[in-house]
Amino acid sequence: MSDPLHFDPIQALQEMAVFQRKLAAGMTQLRGMGEPEYANTPRELVYREDKLTVWHMCGEREPTAKTPVLIVYALVNTVWMTDLQPDRSLVRNLLAQGEDVYLIDWGYPDGADRWLTLDDYLNGYLDRCVDAVRTRHGLDAINLLGICQGGAFSLCYTALHPEKVHNLVTMVTPVDFRTPDNMLSHWVQGVDVDLFVDTMGNIPAALMNWVYLTLKPVRLLQQKYVNLVDILDKPVELENFLRMERWIFDSPDQAGEAFRQFIKDFYQGNKLVRGMLEIGGQPVDLGLITQPVLNIYAEQDHLVPPDASRALARHIGTTDYTELAFRGGHIGIYVSGRAQREVPPAIHQWLRERD
Repeated sequence: MSDPLHFDPIQALQEMAVFQRKLAAGMTQLRGMGEPEYANTPRELVYREDKLTVWHMCGEREPTAKTPVLIVYALVNTVWMTDLQPDRSLVRNLLAQGEDVYLIDWGYPDGADRWLTLDDYLNGYLDRCVDAVRTRHGLDAINLLGICQGGAFSLCYTALHPEKVHNLVTMVTPVDFRTPDNMLSHWVQGVDVDLFVDTMGNIPAALMNWVYLTLKPVRLLQQKYVNLVDILDKPVELENFLRMERWIFDSPDQAGEAFRQFIKDFYQGNKLVRGMLEIGGQPVDLGLITQPVLNIYAEQDHLVPPDASRALARHIGTTDYTELAFRGGHIGIYVSGRAQREVPPAIHQWLRERD
């Protein structure tokens, strides 16, 4: 009978020696590296208000699209996941397709932003960003591309201000926040959000990052750092790893009041699909969205399960609704090689047919 716990001391010593050599070489490599850069697509400032900035992204050629697209990202991370590096950039690839791309950088809330509400963000900041782009192009309506929480914001905004949105694209966007496989939703159902926000004020980014990482603790808190040793002697792969780590932990705090409303109304109350959501005293009815809608979701998304996104088809009012499934995860849809080959061309083709 074979011994399932057989231990070869010679092999173990050899593996330890290889590990030590890689670690020593990696430390030398790390000491000589600067902080990895991202967000390197040329851009120009077109609007600024408080912490918020709207950037016009500049491609290598003039855009061919008649209607610009404004990217609306989530509040919980920085928008630069869409422009991580030249060969992993949703923005750069949309520009290469001929799109005219703008994006909102929400900035980093501080104590002065503690009482900002969803009304402030949607009917205030987002509305004025849309107006800035509309005015710049002399258009009544522009295209919106909403990502994750920014997609939920874009749905609400389009329902509230339909005359300002020409086409709507949503990516990895939660719509039904109470699907059975939504682990994050299960976690927050029993949270006393009022006590949490009243105690914390603004919600620290470090706490939010810890929550997301513990959804997959072995993979995100252990295995990836064990695997790091294997690329310590590979400068390009190491730089890519560190760039991603910089983005993950370079997260803004959450404005307390807006966080309270989002968790209570969207996650706990699931009001977006129940027809009970109000923003600034105005009802949000997804059935009023009659613009063309492209809904892109990731099949292995652990933060926004596919069913949470696909629910949009049952509640949207448009007759021009398209779904696109991507074989990957929540982050891979922006940065994987397959995503860069598939997603930007699909978005461009869909928009071009409706421009």
